This record gives sequence, structure tokens and C-alpha cells, in this order.
Amino acid sequence: MAKHWILESMEKFRQQPAMVWREETVSYGQLLAMIAAWEAHLHDSGVAPLESVALVGDYSPQTAALLVALIVNRNIAVPLTRGVTGAAKEQCLAIAEVEKVIEFDERDAWTVSPRLVCRAAPLLQTLRESGQPGLVLFSSGSTGESKAILHSFDRILDKFQRPRPALCSLVFLLLDHIGGINTLLSILTSGGLAVSISERTADTVCKAIERWKVQLLPTSPTFLNILLMSEAYKKYDLSSLRLITYGTEPMPQATLQRVVEAFPGARLKQTYGLSETGIFPTRSLENGSLQIKLGGQGFETKVKGGTLWVKSPCAMLGYLNQPSPFDAEGWMDTSDVVETDGEWVRIIGRKSELINVGGEKVSPVEVESTILQMDNIRDVIVRGKRSPVTGSIVTAHVVLHQPEDLEALTERIQEFCLARLPRHKVPLLIEVGGVRESERFKKIRLEG
Repeated sequence: MAKHWILESMEKFRQQPAMVWREETVSYGQLLAMIAAWEAHLHDSGVAPLESVALVGDYSPQTAALLVALIVNRNIAVPLTRGVTGAAKEQCLAIAEVEKVIEFDERDAWTVSPRLVCRAAPLLQTLRESGQPGLVLFSSGSTGESKAILHSFDRILDKFQRPRPALCSLVFLLLDHIGGINTLLSILTSGGLAVSISERTADTVCKAIERWKVQLLPTSPTFLNILLMSEAYKKYDLSSLRLITYGTEPMPQATLQRVVEAFPGARLKQTYGLSETGIFPTRSLENGSLQIKLGGQGFETKVKGGTLWVKSPCAMLGYLNQPSPFDAEGWMDTSDVVETDGEWVRIIGRKSELINVGGEKVSPVEVESTILQMDNIRDVIVRGKRSPVTGSIVTAHVVLHQPEDLEALTERIQEFCLARLPRHKVPLLIEVGGVRESERFKKIRLEG
């Protein structure tokens, strides 16, 4: 059988460093040896091609090698983080019809556990009949059962056959996230260096950037705001950063401007993608702009009813536990509300997160960006609160640099917003605290 092209690609970089883990570098040659060992171990453990295999862990040489080995062995990979436990974990394993669970600890040691499964999902059966490797990702829904998203790995990998610059990149977005998978595959197929970190804190990230001269930081607006609030970026030499990419949630304009000022030597690029459709090619208008161009290379977009619709060559095959969201022509309504200016698009936010105040729609990110311009505000999250009169009212939960009298703070925020926003967008209720982020560094917005 011919060698998989991803292995041939990695062979070209055999002498180069491929990954940093626990302050040690692993070369592409060493990583290829680990992949070969995993291929043999999968065979010896009775992991047949086309079986569903869960990979539980974070970025490490062994998890990266196993992921590639699963692709080469034509398995259906189901990456999960160690934070998924108990009933939630069992539910994921059952939906994905996982037959083997390979779990890694913090030392990169692993265990293999078999599971008895009755194969029943039609989509999984169709993928197996095609003989292609697969990928199952779970949505990060805050309520109810997560959606199980089935991809053909061949579709995802196709774009990585085109040449790209080799960069030293921090692997920040988690391995069970389409952005995390995208980052790792981009690095390994271009001869780049993947820098893994032990924890996702501002100091750990900055220390790694300085130590390994990281050029690319892919992250989220929420983490960038955490980085700014910590001021850790002032304690380290981060001059190696050439590109900061941000996505997964809307970026407040005020936060973006502060990032531009904090990292004058780096280009900022807004990314866009969904677990269902993969990562789209994007181009930001300029560093301080939230306007982007979307599409190209087979990716298509259109705006319909104020929301963004997308069509992708690496779209998922479907949900394992939900009806398909695609129409007959392959278009998907992202539910992201957008504003357009010719070819340029600005993401306002998810339709479900907009606050309905007496029939008027309020973008939480717009209000947050306004409040973040104020003195003594470290962070803020804006949510809707149900109201019998207007349907909802706007509430702001703030984190302060210094304690402040709540009544005076409320008056100050309302006056500041009223001078810059329509009255219906002005927060009626101000609370101190209550700003929470998910494991994936996205702000948690739940209307009360």
C-alpha cells in the first residue's frame, strides 16, 4: 500500500524540530517513529481500520502521533479532553460508537480500554463503506445534548496539500476543537513547530512565546482580554510574534484596539469557522478592523435574512444525533448576524445571543465594547434578563480594577453608554462579577 501523503510530507522535515513538550523538542524523525510505533500498537491491540477510537488528552508528542496514526489506519478519531468525565463522557462515547478508548495522563502515558458497541448510526456506516478515515467532534452547547459532528478526514486534509509557510506556532485551541485540529495539521504538513503548554494562563503563554520565539498565536478574544488584563505581555519579550489570529466568538472593538497597541509588531487576523464547516479562508481589512473577507478556495458565503450562510468543500457529513442543517444545495445558515459593506463582512454575534428589548435587537458585544472604554473596567459581559414589560432588559456584569460604590458605578456606566448608544441598548442593571469563560475561552452568555 502506498504511503499516506501526510507521512511523505513529514519525511521532508525529518531533521527539523516538530514539537515542543515539557521544554523538550521532538523532531519530525522522532515523531514519525512514534507514528510507526502507534500503527503497530493499533494492530497488536486489535484496532481494525474504520473502528471509532477515542483519544482523550491534550497536545503532546504521543497524542499528535496517535492522531496521525489513526488517519493512516483509516479509523474514526474521537478527540476528547480530560475535562469530559462521567455521564457526559459516556454519552459521547456511545453516540460516536467508540470501540476503543485511548486515554493519556499528564506524563504522556496511556491506557487502552475496549468497549462493546452495536454499530447502528447510518452516517458512520456510510463513512466506513467509503473506506475513509473520520473525525467526530462535539459541539460546546451549554444546555442539552451536544451535537456529534461527523467529518471525513480526507476532506479536512485536502487543503493542507497546498504549500504554506512553516511557522513556530502555539497550540492553544483544544484538540477537540476544529480550530485546534486545523492548527496541528497545518503545522505538521508545513514543517512548522508546535509549541505545547502545560496550562492556558497568560504567564504560561507569554513565557512560551519568549522561550521558543513563537511566531503565531491562535486564540480567542476572551483570552486576549485576559492577557491584556494580566499585563503579562509586558514582562516578556514577545517580539517574535508575527501573527495573532482570533476567532470562536465576536471581538469587541475596544479589546481589538488595545491588542493592536499592545502588539505593534504583529499582524492581527480574524478567523472564521464552524465545527460543521471547517475553517474558512479570511482576510482582515486591517489590524484594527473587524471587517473581513470570507471565502475562496471552494468556500462560499452569502447573506440571507441578515445572517451568514456558508457552503464548504470540507463540510461535515452530518450530525450523528440531530437532523442535517444543510439545505438541498449544501448551504448552512450559521445563525451569525452580520453587517456587510460590499465584499467586507462584520460578524455581530449569534442570533440566539442578541437581546430583544421591546422588539429592538441589541448586540452584547457592541455594549461590551462601549463599557470597556471606561476607566476602572477590567472586563465585562453583557446579557439579557427577562422582563414582563420589554421582553428583556440589558444587564452588564463588570470586573473592576479598584472597588467602587455600586450606585455611583451604575450611574457612571449608564451616562457613558447613553452618550454613545441608543437608549434601548443602555444597561438597566449593573452587577459586579459574574464574568465566566468556558474551557474553550469563550464568554458564557446565558439570559436570566
